[in-house]
Amino acid sequence: MADFFWFSDAQWARIEPLLPTDSRGRDRVDDRRVLSGIVHALKNGGRWADCPREVYGPKKTLYNRFVRWAERGIWDGIFSALAGAEDTPDRLFIDSTCIKVHRCAGGGKGGPWFMVSTAPKGGATANSTPSAMAKAGRSSCC
Repeated sequence: MADFFWFSDAQWARIEPLLPTDSRGRDRVDDRRVLSGIVHALKNGGRWADCPREVYGPKKTLYNRFVRWAERGIWDGIFSALAGAEDTPDRLFIDSTCIKVHRCAGGGKGGPWFMVSTAPKGGATANSTPSAMAKAGRSSCC
C-alpha cells in the first residue's frame, strides 16, 4: 500500500466523528476505505477510474459518496474541523499549477473548435488597405 493513500489511525480518529450516521437501506461500504479512495483520486488528478478497486472499492461508490456529501455540505464541515485543529489556521488556500484534463476536453459538442487566425496569410494584406505592390505594378503611360 505504499503508493496508495490511506488515512492514519490519528487522522481517522479526528475524521470519524464528523461523518453522517443516518444511512438507510443496505449496509454502507467502509467509510475509511471510501474516503481514502476519494483522497487518492483527488491527489492524482481527480480520475475515479485510477483508483484500484481492490484497495478502495468500486469507483462508482467513490464518486457517489463524494457527490452526495458535497450536496449535503458534509465536506465543508470536515474541512473546517480539520483545518482549524492544532495550531492550524481556520482557512487554507491551495493552488495547483497542473490540472489534468480529459483528452476530449478541447471543445464542446461537435469536437474541438479551431480559432480562425485574423493575421494575413503569406504576404497578403487586409482587403481594406490598398496594396503597395498593386500600385507599383500599374503603369500610367498606357
